[in-house]
Amino acid sequence: MSHHGAPCWYELSTADSAASQAFYGPILGWSFQDAGMPDFSYTLAVAGGDMVAGLMEPDSPMPEFWLVYFAVDDCDAAAEKAKALGGSLHRGPEDIPGTGRFAIATDPQGVVFGLLQPLPGGAGGAFDQKKTGHGNWHELHSTDPEAGLAFYADLLGWKPTTAMPMGEMGNYQLFAHQGADIGGMMRLMGPPGVPPHWLPYFGVPGAGAAKSAIEAAGGKVLHGPVEVPGGAFIVMAQDPRGAAFAVVGPA
Repeated sequence: MSHHGAPCWYELSTADSAASQAFYGPILGWSFQDAGMPDFSYTLAVAGGDMVAGLMEPDSPMPEFWLVYFAVDDCDAAAEKAKALGGSLHRGPEDIPGTGRFAIATDPQGVVFGLLQPLPGGAGGAFDQKKTGHGNWHELHSTDPEAGLAFYADLLGWKPTTAMPMGEMGNYQLFAHQGADIGGMMRLMGPPGVPPHWLPYFGVPGAGAAKSAIEAAGGKVLHGPVEVPGGAFIVMAQDPRGAAFAVVGPA
């Protein structure tokens, strides 16, 4: 079975991995282990026995952020197609021993994302909408969400589903992978200087409790808890080091 187009990994660039582990561990129920990469510090976050995310310290100072990877059948072909569709390539394609082949790209609106061609049987369980501590939803905040939808639909095979009107903000456009909604796209809002980006949502047992835990640990709640269609509640936040993320779950 092809996993092409499925979210498959989440990666936090952080200049202080220990501080990030102390923040996210209690909120998302993660434990951590060293990936054992020679000459490179990379920490794995584990939830329910599944590896769900990686934490890495960049070689040079940069804004801290979450990067979402999407699975592809052929990383080299997908990277070339991303460029042909108006995107750009920042790194790779190159191999990760024991994992697969990856590339880091941007879409035509400048949103950074990852491509990963897993080794056979290695798509993993990072994305699972039925589990807490795992990726549950993905939100594209773009200067041109309509163009973004066309780009990712062509590149990853996603299909548009429900469009929810949000007044002056335009539509919140849901998109599906293999018949199931996995995220939404919307026009970039918020303070000046915020770049277009992918926002990952991680599952939590309770949005209200997560909000309290985020604030108690030094994070900043930007929005929520607020109920969304389907009965779930979301909280958008920044960790203490400025990386944006969101959580979703019952009230």
